[in-house]
Amino acid sequence: MIEATVKAVLLDIEGTTSSIAFVYDIMFPYVRRNVRGFLERHEQRLDVKAAIDRMASDAGFADASAWRPPQDPGSSSSDRPGNDFLTDHVNSLMDSDSKSTGLKALQGLIWQAGFESGELKSHLFTDVVPAIENWHRQGIVIGIYSSGSIVAQKLFFGHTPQGDLNRYLVRNYDTTVGPKRESASYQRIAVDFGFHPGEILFLSDTSAELRAAKAAGIQAIAVVRPGNTPLSENDHLAQIESFELLKLELSI
Repeated sequence: MIEATVKAVLLDIEGTTSSIAFVYDIMFPYVRRNVRGFLERHEQRLDVKAAIDRMASDAGFADASAWRPPQDPGSSSSDRPGNDFLTDHVNSLMDSDSKSTGLKALQGLIWQAGFESGELKSHLFTDVVPAIENWHRQGIVIGIYSSGSIVAQKLFFGHTPQGDLNRYLVRNYDTTVGPKRESASYQRIAVDFGFHPGEILFLSDTSAELRAAKAAGIQAIAVVRPGNTPLSENDHLAQIESFELLKLELSI
C-alpha cells in the first residue's frame, strides 16, 4: 500500500485506467476502417476542417489548402485525391504512433461517431471506477492528461460499461497544454489546477512522463498493468498494480 496526501489526482488513460490492448486492438483499428468514409461525409464540418488544418500545421504548412493535393472541380467527394492523401497520412501517423495534435483531434471526431452509434464502448480496469468515486467523495479533484484529444477523453469516460464518469472529472488536458514528456506541461497544469505542484499526484504507465511530472514538482507513481512496457529499474519509481493499493488523503 502506498499512501499520499493530495488535493488533486491527474490520470493517464492508456495503460493506466484502460488496457493498451483496447486502444491498439479496438480504437485505433476503428479509425483506420472509418477514416476515409468519415472524411467523405464530414470534411465540410467546421470541427473536421479545424482538425485537418491542425494536421497541416503539424506537417509544417500554413493550412490544409497549402498542404493537400489540388482538387479537380468536376470530381465527386468519393474520388477526391485529397481524401486518399489524408487517409494515407492518418495511417502513416498511426503507424509511427504519432501523438500529433491534429491527428488526435481527427481521431477524437471519428471515435465520437463510434461511441454515439454504440459501435464503441470504452474499457476500464475494474479498480478504476471505485477509486474515482472514492476520491471524489473525499473532495480530491480529478483530472485527465492524455495524448488523446479532450473530445476523445470525454467520449471515452462518457461511454463506459459503468455509465458516464465525466461528472467526476473536473479537468481535461491534451497535447495542446504541451507534450507529456516535458516538465513545462505539468507546470502549466498545476497553474490551471490552482494548486502547488506537490499537492498533485500523477498516475501513468510511462517512465518519461512520470519523470517529467516529478521534475515539475508533482508527485508521481507508476501504474503497472498487464501488457504494459516494463519500467526501467533505473527510474526508481514508486509502483502500484492496482488503484486498490493506493491510499489517498485530502490535503488540508
